[in-house]
Amino acid sequence: MAASEPGPTGPTLDRDGVLAAGWLPRSAERGDHRGPGGPAGDDAQLTEPAGVDVPANLGGLRRVYDLGWLEERDLAPTWLEEFARWFAEAEAPGSGVLEPNAMVFATADAAGRPSARTVLLKGFSAEGFLLFTNYTSRKGQETAANPHGSLVFPWYALERQVIVVGSVERISPARSAEYFRSRPRGSQLGSWASRQSTVLSSRAELERRDAELAKRWPEGTEIPVPPFWGGLLVVPETVEFWQGRPDRLHDRLRYRHEESDRWIIERLSP
Repeated sequence: MAASEPGPTGPTLDRDGVLAAGWLPRSAERGDHRGPGGPAGDDAQLTEPAGVDVPANLGGLRRVYDLGWLEERDLAPTWLEEFARWFAEAEAPGSGVLEPNAMVFATADAAGRPSARTVLLKGFSAEGFLLFTNYTSRKGQETAANPHGSLVFPWYALERQVIVVGSVERISPARSAEYFRSRPRGSQLGSWASRQSTVLSSRAELERRDAELAKRWPEGTEIPVPPFWGGLLVVPETVEFWQGRPDRLHDRLRYRHEESDRWIIERLSP
């Protein structure tokens, strides 16, 4: 459905009710940028800063999602079985998904201020989803102060997402050490060299530390596990499977853990 023409007092809205890109209030068109209480009112907040080139078709960037659907009858009995099935399809040759184990990990500090970053999934089981990090990093400190987080697997090529919400806990040092010893030597040295999330004076500072550590533990020497490094386990409370559908009427089916230690499946509005 095409967007309607602007009315005498209102903006153009697209089919999803989103403000059409490129629309400015008349107060902005005539250069009236007075704040709230003046003739321009709050409209002045919609103007773009000088020098910012916003694509005129930004509001029109959309695609039709029609690769599949998701029905309750098609779901596996457990979130783990369903995730394993979806992960296998994302990992399969020709899926178009470049890194199926790449996931966005969102955390928040004790004050509730959020942060997010892309990390790599290194294992999953009925326990939850496993990743590794420097515990002194931002995500390490935030999960220590506020042990809750969320994961998003953005499998765009399949028009799918998996969204996990749950608690976060550290795994045992023995399990962390087992994985650390399986990593390439360069990655092991990198775990020591990077004081993750701290400010660097330059790239040279990081490379200098890495070179010094390579001399400390030359080839053939076992590199010890850093005491500040290890695994984080995201223990799910909900696992949502999202499948894109036409007209933004997407399928969202969620496994939710109840206090009675059972999981229920529920459909969410798109």
